[in-house]
Amino acid sequence: MIVSIKGLEKSYGDLKAIDGLDLDVHQGEILGLLGPNGSGKTTTINCLLSLLTYEKGNIQIFDQAMSPDAYDIKKDIGLVMQNVAVFQELTVYQNIDYFCGLYIKDKQQRAAYVKEAIAFVGIEDFIKKHPNELSGGLLRRLNIACGIAHKPKLIILDEPTVAVDPQSRNRILENIQELNKLGATIIYTTHYMEEVEQICDRIVIMDKGKVIAQGTKDSLKESISIREKIIFELADISQEILKVLQERDDLKKVKYAHGLLELEVQSNNGTLIEILNYFKQEHVEFIKVHSESPTLNDVFLELTGTELRD
Repeated sequence: MIVSIKGLEKSYGDLKAIDGLDLDVHQGEILGLLGPNGSGKTTTINCLLSLLTYEKGNIQIFDQAMSPDAYDIKKDIGLVMQNVAVFQELTVYQNIDYFCGLYIKDKQQRAAYVKEAIAFVGIEDFIKKHPNELSGGLLRRLNIACGIAHKPKLIILDEPTVAVDPQSRNRILENIQELNKLGATIIYTTHYMEEVEQICDRIVIMDKGKVIAQGTKDSLKESISIREKIIFELADISQEILKVLQERDDLKKVKYAHGLLELEVQSNNGTLIEILNYFKQEHVEFIKVHSESPTLNDVFLELTGTELRD
Protein backbone atom coordinates (compact mmCIF):
# COMPACT_ATOMS: atom_id res chain seq x y z
CA MET A 1 0.00 0.00 0.00
CA ILE A 2 1.42 3.38 -1.00
CA VAL A 3 -0.94 5.49 1.13
CA SER A 4 -3.06 4.43 4.08
CA ILE A 5 -5.32 6.91 5.87
CA LYS A 6 -7.37 5.62 8.82
CA GLY A 7 -9.94 7.50 10.91
CA LEU A 8 -8.79 10.98 9.84
CA GLU A 9 -10.57 13.89 11.50
CA LYS A 10 -9.88 17.58 10.90
CA SER A 11 -11.96 20.56 12.04
CA TYR A 12 -11.89 24.30 11.51
CA GLY A 13 -13.67 25.60 14.58
CA ASP A 14 -17.18 24.14 14.51
CA LEU A 15 -16.78 22.95 10.90
CA LYS A 16 -15.72 19.32 10.54
CA ALA A 17 -13.82 19.28 7.25
CA ILE A 18 -12.77 15.62 7.51
CA ASP A 19 -15.00 13.20 9.41
CA GLY A 20 -13.47 9.78 10.11
CA LEU A 21 -11.95 9.38 6.64
CA ASP A 22 -10.49 6.04 5.54
CA LEU A 23 -8.59 6.06 2.25
CA ASP A 24 -6.09 3.67 0.66
CA VAL A 25 -4.00 4.24 -2.46
CA HIS A 26 -2.61 1.12 -4.08
CA GLN A 27 0.80 0.87 -5.67
CA GLY A 28 0.86 1.58 -9.39
CA GLU A 29 -2.65 3.00 -9.75
CA ILE A 30 -4.03 6.32 -10.92
CA LEU A 31 -6.59 7.21 -8.28
CA GLY A 32 -9.20 9.83 -9.13
CA LEU A 33 -10.18 11.78 -6.00
CA LEU A 34 -13.47 13.56 -6.66
CA GLY A 35 -15.90 15.60 -4.63
CA PRO A 36 -18.00 18.77 -4.67
CA ASN A 37 -16.43 22.02 -3.58
CA GLY A 38 -16.01 21.86 0.19
CA SER A 39 -16.03 18.06 0.29
CA GLY A 40 -12.61 17.88 1.96
CA LYS A 41 -10.34 16.88 -0.94
CA THR A 42 -7.79 19.66 -0.49
CA THR A 43 -7.82 19.30 3.29
CA THR A 44 -7.19 15.57 2.89
CA ILE A 45 -4.22 16.22 0.60
CA ASN A 46 -2.79 18.82 2.97
CA CYS A 47 -3.12 16.43 5.92
CA LEU A 48 -1.56 13.67 3.82
CA LEU A 49 1.46 15.90 3.19
CA SER A 50 1.62 16.98 6.87
CA LEU A 51 0.96 20.57 5.86
CA LEU A 52 -1.94 20.61 8.32
CA THR A 53 -2.30 19.21 11.80
CA TYR A 54 -5.35 17.07 12.51
CA GLU A 55 -7.22 15.94 15.61
CA LYS A 56 -7.42 12.19 15.03
CA GLY A 57 -6.27 9.53 12.61
CA ASN A 58 -3.26 7.76 11.24
CA ILE A 59 -1.48 8.43 7.95
CA GLN A 60 1.15 6.15 6.49
CA ILE A 61 3.02 6.59 3.22
CA PHE A 62 5.30 3.85 1.89
CA ASP A 63 4.43 1.90 5.08
CA GLN A 64 5.91 4.63 7.26
CA ALA A 65 4.19 7.12 9.58
CA MET A 66 3.94 10.52 7.91
CA SER A 67 5.02 13.61 9.86
CA PRO A 68 6.16 17.19 9.09
CA ASP A 69 9.83 16.21 9.37
CA ALA A 70 9.60 12.87 7.50
CA TYR A 71 11.95 14.07 4.76
CA ASP A 72 12.87 10.53 3.73
CA ILE A 73 9.20 10.10 2.73
CA LYS A 74 8.73 13.57 1.23
CA LYS A 75 11.66 13.16 -1.17
CA ASP A 76 9.68 10.45 -2.95
CA ILE A 77 6.53 12.59 -3.32
CA GLY A 78 5.84 14.96 -6.19
CA LEU A 79 3.23 17.70 -5.83
CA VAL A 80 1.58 19.64 -8.65
CA MET A 81 -1.01 22.03 -7.25
CA GLN A 82 -3.81 23.87 -9.07
CA ASN A 83 -2.18 27.26 -8.52
CA VAL A 84 1.02 27.33 -10.55
CA ALA A 85 3.94 27.63 -8.12
CA VAL A 86 7.06 28.78 -9.93
CA PHE A 87 9.48 31.69 -9.58
CA GLN A 88 8.83 34.48 -12.09
CA GLU A 89 12.41 35.77 -11.87
CA LEU A 90 13.87 32.40 -12.92
CA THR A 91 13.88 30.90 -16.39
CA VAL A 92 12.09 27.66 -17.23
CA TYR A 93 15.34 25.70 -16.86
CA GLN A 94 16.27 27.44 -13.61
CA ASN A 95 12.86 26.75 -12.09
CA ILE A 96 13.02 23.03 -12.81
CA ASP A 97 16.63 22.88 -11.63
CA TYR A 98 15.70 24.64 -8.38
CA PHE A 99 12.82 22.32 -7.49
CA CYS A 100 14.76 19.23 -8.49
CA GLY A 101 17.67 20.47 -6.37
CA LEU A 102 15.51 20.33 -3.25
CA TYR A 103 15.85 16.54 -3.44
CA ILE A 104 18.76 15.77 -5.79
CA LYS A 105 22.04 17.27 -4.56
CA ASP A 106 24.42 15.64 -7.03
CA LYS A 107 24.82 18.26 -9.81
CA GLN A 108 25.48 15.79 -12.60
CA GLN A 109 22.49 13.63 -11.71
CA ARG A 110 20.29 16.70 -11.27
CA ALA A 111 21.27 18.06 -14.71
CA ALA A 112 20.28 14.73 -16.27
CA TYR A 113 16.96 14.68 -14.40
CA VAL A 114 16.16 18.27 -15.41
CA LYS A 115 16.90 17.51 -19.04
CA GLU A 116 14.62 14.45 -18.90
CA ALA A 117 11.79 16.43 -17.28
CA ILE A 118 12.04 19.17 -19.92
CA ALA A 119 11.87 16.61 -22.73
CA PHE A 120 9.09 14.69 -20.99
CA VAL A 121 6.68 17.65 -20.94
CA GLY A 122 7.86 18.96 -24.31
CA ILE A 123 9.18 22.43 -23.46
CA GLU A 124 12.67 22.15 -24.94
CA ASP A 125 12.14 25.30 -27.05
CA PHE A 126 11.28 27.44 -24.03
CA ILE A 127 14.01 26.73 -21.46
CA LYS A 128 15.40 30.29 -21.59
CA LYS A 129 11.96 31.90 -21.29
CA HIS A 130 10.52 33.25 -18.07
CA PRO A 131 7.12 32.02 -16.81
CA ASN A 132 5.34 35.26 -17.73
CA GLU A 133 6.34 34.65 -21.36
CA LEU A 134 4.57 31.26 -21.52
CA SER A 135 1.03 30.40 -22.56
CA GLY A 136 -1.30 28.85 -20.00
CA GLY A 137 -0.69 25.35 -21.36
CA LEU A 138 3.09 25.72 -21.33
CA LEU A 139 2.96 27.14 -17.82
CA ARG A 140 1.03 24.07 -16.65
CA ARG A 141 3.64 21.83 -18.27
CA LEU A 142 6.41 23.75 -16.50
CA ASN A 143 4.53 23.30 -13.21
CA ILE A 144 4.37 19.53 -13.81
CA ALA A 145 8.06 19.35 -14.73
CA CYS A 146 8.96 21.12 -11.47
CA GLY A 147 6.91 18.59 -9.51
CA ILE A 148 8.20 15.42 -11.15
CA ALA A 149 11.82 16.15 -12.11
CA HIS A 150 13.20 14.36 -9.02
CA LYS A 151 11.41 11.13 -10.11
CA PRO A 152 9.00 10.69 -7.17
CA LYS A 153 7.25 7.39 -6.49
CA LEU A 154 3.98 9.13 -5.51
CA ILE A 155 2.67 12.10 -7.50
CA ILE A 156 -0.27 14.24 -6.40
CA LEU A 157 -1.85 16.33 -9.14
CA ASP A 158 -4.53 18.83 -8.13
CA GLU A 159 -6.48 20.20 -11.12
CA PRO A 160 -3.45 20.22 -13.46
CA THR A 161 -5.47 21.01 -16.63
CA VAL A 162 -7.46 24.02 -15.44
CA ALA A 163 -7.72 26.80 -18.06
CA VAL A 164 -5.58 25.15 -20.73
CA ASP A 165 -6.31 24.58 -24.41
CA PRO A 166 -7.41 21.11 -25.62
CA GLN A 167 -4.03 20.31 -27.16
CA SER A 168 -2.18 21.08 -23.94
CA ARG A 169 -4.78 19.14 -21.93
CA ASN A 170 -4.25 16.05 -24.09
CA ARG A 171 -0.48 16.38 -23.75
CA ILE A 172 -0.76 16.66 -19.96
CA LEU A 173 -3.05 13.62 -19.70
CA GLU A 174 -0.69 11.60 -21.90
CA ASN A 175 2.22 12.66 -19.66
CA ILE A 176 0.34 11.51 -16.57
CA GLN A 177 -0.38 8.11 -18.09
CA GLU A 178 3.26 7.79 -19.13
CA LEU A 179 4.44 8.64 -15.60
CA ASN A 180 2.19 5.88 -14.34
CA LYS A 181 3.61 3.40 -16.87
CA LEU A 182 7.10 4.34 -15.65
CA GLY A 183 6.11 3.25 -12.14
CA ALA A 184 4.65 6.28 -10.38
CA THR A 185 1.49 5.99 -8.27
CA ILE A 186 -0.77 8.99 -8.90
CA ILE A 187 -3.51 10.78 -6.96
CA TYR A 188 -5.48 12.93 -9.39
CA THR A 189 -8.16 15.53 -8.65
CA THR A 190 -10.13 17.29 -11.37
CA HIS A 191 -13.46 18.92 -12.21
CA TYR A 192 -13.45 17.32 -15.67
CA MET A 193 -15.25 13.99 -15.53
CA GLU A 194 -14.04 12.99 -19.00
CA GLU A 195 -10.46 13.09 -17.70
CA VAL A 196 -11.38 10.66 -14.93
CA GLU A 197 -12.97 8.35 -17.52
CA GLN A 198 -9.82 8.50 -19.63
CA ILE A 199 -6.98 7.95 -17.18
CA CYS A 200 -8.12 6.74 -13.72
CA ASP A 201 -7.94 3.09 -12.68
CA ARG A 202 -10.04 3.66 -9.56
CA ILE A 203 -12.22 6.50 -8.32
CA VAL A 204 -12.98 7.73 -4.82
CA ILE A 205 -15.88 10.14 -4.32
CA MET A 206 -15.86 12.32 -1.19
CA ASP A 207 -18.62 14.41 0.31
CA LYS A 208 -18.81 16.20 3.67
CA GLY A 209 -15.41 14.90 4.71
CA LYS A 210 -16.14 11.22 4.07
CA VAL A 211 -15.69 8.66 1.33
CA ILE A 212 -19.20 7.95 0.03
CA ALA A 213 -18.29 5.66 -2.87
CA GLN A 214 -15.27 4.07 -4.50
CA GLY A 215 -14.52 1.62 -7.28
CA THR A 216 -13.79 1.43 -10.98
CA LYS A 217 -15.78 3.62 -13.34
CA ASP A 218 -17.82 0.59 -14.44
CA SER A 219 -18.61 -0.62 -10.91
CA LEU A 220 -19.66 2.89 -9.86
CA LYS A 221 -21.99 3.20 -12.85
CA GLU A 222 -23.55 -0.14 -11.99
CA SER A 223 -24.10 0.96 -8.38
CA ILE A 224 -26.64 3.70 -9.11
CA SER A 225 -30.33 3.40 -9.89
CA ILE A 226 -30.10 4.62 -13.51
CA ARG A 227 -29.62 1.80 -16.01
CA GLU A 228 -30.19 3.76 -19.22
CA LYS A 229 -30.88 7.27 -20.49
CA ILE A 230 -33.25 7.75 -23.41
CA ILE A 231 -33.35 11.03 -25.32
CA PHE A 232 -36.07 11.89 -27.84
CA GLU A 233 -35.78 14.88 -30.17
CA LEU A 234 -39.30 16.11 -30.92
CA ALA A 235 -41.13 19.33 -31.70
CA ASP A 236 -43.74 19.09 -28.98
CA ILE A 237 -45.35 16.77 -26.45
CA SER A 238 -48.57 17.14 -24.48
CA GLN A 239 -48.77 17.51 -20.71
CA GLU A 240 -51.04 14.45 -20.62
CA ILE A 241 -48.38 12.22 -22.17
CA LEU A 242 -45.69 13.68 -19.92
CA LYS A 243 -47.89 12.85 -16.92
CA VAL A 244 -48.27 9.25 -18.11
CA LEU A 245 -44.49 8.95 -18.42
CA GLN A 246 -43.91 10.53 -15.01
CA GLU A 247 -46.22 7.96 -13.41
CA ARG A 248 -44.20 5.01 -14.75
CA ASP A 249 -42.38 3.14 -11.98
CA ASP A 250 -39.41 2.35 -14.23
CA LEU A 251 -38.64 6.01 -14.99
CA LYS A 252 -36.72 7.93 -12.36
CA LYS A 253 -36.75 11.23 -14.21
CA VAL A 254 -38.80 12.73 -17.04
CA LYS A 255 -37.69 16.10 -18.38
CA TYR A 256 -38.79 17.99 -21.47
CA ALA A 257 -37.10 21.23 -22.56
CA HIS A 258 -36.05 22.85 -25.82
CA GLY A 259 -37.30 20.00 -27.99
CA LEU A 260 -35.55 17.26 -26.00
CA LEU A 261 -37.34 14.67 -23.89
CA GLU A 262 -34.92 13.04 -21.45
CA LEU A 263 -35.86 9.86 -19.61
CA GLU A 264 -33.81 8.15 -16.91
CA VAL A 265 -34.62 4.45 -16.82
CA GLN A 266 -34.26 2.35 -13.66
CA SER A 267 -34.53 -1.09 -15.26
CA ASN A 268 -33.43 -3.03 -18.35
CA ASN A 269 -36.82 -4.59 -19.04
CA GLY A 270 -37.71 -3.27 -22.48
CA THR A 271 -38.67 0.25 -21.42
CA LEU A 272 -37.62 1.81 -24.71
CA ILE A 273 -39.74 -0.64 -26.76
CA GLU A 274 -42.74 0.01 -24.54
CA ILE A 275 -42.40 3.79 -24.90
CA LEU A 276 -41.96 3.54 -28.68
CA ASN A 277 -45.16 1.49 -28.88
CA TYR A 278 -46.96 3.98 -26.64
CA PHE A 279 -45.82 6.92 -28.80
CA LYS A 280 -47.04 5.10 -31.91
CA GLN A 281 -50.40 4.51 -30.27
CA GLU A 282 -50.72 8.18 -29.25
CA HIS A 283 -49.35 9.48 -32.59
CA VAL A 284 -46.39 11.20 -30.96
CA GLU A 285 -43.97 12.15 -33.72
CA PHE A 286 -40.27 12.49 -33.00
CA ILE A 287 -37.27 13.35 -35.16
CA LYS A 288 -34.84 10.89 -33.61
CA VAL A 289 -34.17 8.88 -30.49
CA HIS A 290 -31.06 7.44 -28.90
CA SER A 291 -30.17 5.72 -25.67
CA GLU A 292 -26.95 5.83 -23.67
CA SER A 293 -25.48 4.22 -20.60
CA PRO A 294 -25.16 6.25 -17.39
CA THR A 295 -22.04 8.40 -17.09
CA LEU A 296 -19.77 9.12 -14.16
CA ASN A 297 -21.48 12.49 -13.93
CA ASP A 298 -24.77 10.65 -13.34
CA VAL A 299 -23.05 8.70 -10.57
CA PHE A 300 -21.71 11.90 -9.03
CA LEU A 301 -25.07 13.66 -9.29
CA GLU A 302 -26.99 10.80 -7.67
CA LEU A 303 -24.51 10.41 -4.81
CA THR A 304 -23.83 14.08 -4.01
CA GLY A 305 -26.84 15.93 -5.37
CA THR A 306 -24.66 18.19 -7.50
CA GLU A 307 -22.62 17.98 -10.69
CA LEU A 308 -18.83 17.88 -10.45
CA ARG A 309 -18.35 21.31 -11.99
CA ASP A 310 -21.01 23.06 -9.86
